[in-house]
Amino acid sequence: MEMSRASDAFATLGHPGRLAVFRLLMRFVPQGARPTEIAAALGLKPNTLSHHLADLTAAGLVSARRQGRSLFYSVDLDAAEGLIGYLALDVARARPDLLAPLLSAHKDASPMTAQHPDTDFDVLFICSGNSARSIFAEVLLRDLGKGKFQAFSAGTRPGTELNPFALDVLCRNGHDVTGLRSKHISEFQQPDSIVMDFVFTVCDTAAAEECPPWPGQPITGHWGLPDPVKATGTDAEKALVFAQTYAALRRRIAAFVELPFESLNRLSLQSRVDALSADADAKA
Repeated sequence: MEMSRASDAFATLGHPGRLAVFRLLMRFVPQGARPTEIAAALGLKPNTLSHHLADLTAAGLVSARRQGRSLFYSVDLDAAEGLIGYLALDVARARPDLLAPLLSAHKDASPMTAQHPDTDFDVLFICSGNSARSIFAEVLLRDLGKGKFQAFSAGTRPGTELNPFALDVLCRNGHDVTGLRSKHISEFQQPDSIVMDFVFTVCDTAAAEECPPWPGQPITGHWGLPDPVKATGTDAEKALVFAQTYAALRRRIAAFVELPFESLNRLSLQSRVDALSADADAKA
């Protein structure tokens, strides 16, 4: 990356508001987010956000695409990679005392380590209420995972009970719901918590939450789905929405468990997870 372009990018990110937008969009890679979602998550006025997005776009850090009637903004990963590379390799001259800690934490290796000699993987699904979508995902991975996965779910603002429509869908599809409960994300952020191999957000609200980096640098994915709890109408109409949400997650998880985990390094696996999410959205 040329110095002038890097300087422009760093200057753009030097503003706290623009940096906050960029950090948020990184959590929505590769799908991106609508301006309304960004504004709501960061508490920004529409005109202020518009200026930030325009500046980030002019600096080549984000791009916009139209999907139907919606406009989505997403991070330009090539530009982000170039900026990181410029700082680490050009400015820092690839000093080993700076790069070694990063390389050891993010080494390009299979996620299987000595902690997982039996090829098991620990997977956490996050949504806001942990009463339907993330519960669906936890149960589906547990039952479709062929014994290779240990599934968990949590919410950023969980309720006290699981949604009865969600439980009904699970029971009608032959899943055991014994012991299921809503859990706060903090249960999985303790010093002695299980180190996750994968962390998925299944609603836009959860993806927008400001959470600390997960220990172990797990592979992450965003499988945003509308909240079935907000469905209106008769009980039959609400039940249909829950069934559709369950079906969408079942398709994604069925594809996820078939990935050739043992033969993929971290970079390839992240790409496959991103592609899987995009494919599932296209088929939904």
